[in-house]
Amino acid sequence: MMIEVGPVLVSEELIKEEFVCNLGKCHGACCVEGDAGAPLQRDELAVLASVYPNVKPYMTEKGIAAVEEQGTHVVDVDGDLTTPCVDGNKECAYVTWENGITKCAIEKAYERGEINWKKPISCHLYPIRTTAYPEFDVLHYDRWHICHSACSLGRELKVPVYAFVKEPLIRKYGQKWYDELEESIALL
Repeated sequence: MMIEVGPVLVSEELIKEEFVCNLGKCHGACCVEGDAGAPLQRDELAVLASVYPNVKPYMTEKGIAAVEEQGTHVVDVDGDLTTPCVDGNKECAYVTWENGITKCAIEKAYERGEINWKKPISCHLYPIRTTAYPEFDVLHYDRWHICHSACSLGRELKVPVYAFVKEPLIRKYGQKWYDELEESIALL
């Protein structure tokens, strides 16, 4: 089942499933595993290129080398725009490490007030993935075995996926849209 909120179709899994990232358990595996870098939107490419000089000081040497060689973004084997990866792995070039846990170098620069862009919206929205069509977007829940601890913590805290990603949903679609989403959910 899907809920229509403006030009967005929302999977009912985002309402029924529960999720809260548990970095102490997964160590940010979503930033280092997978089959490509983080998905990027076309309008994020210029932003990423412009913030790179301020992000670079927070990156690892391997991450910097990957960006210097591949560029601030790449086109993956499926033809999708993504962040570059380190050493041909799936580790995002913008990953940095603190106490064995991945952090985003872009987000670190943002938190320190050096840039005004938090990170790619696909990263911010995770575990939601967006399929964009010319007339509408479809939001769905991306189930991944590495997020088992996030599902357990979400159930323990009783936090549905859509509530966990409230801030990025508002960033993407606006407060009015999010309020409409909550109103639609209340009517279910």
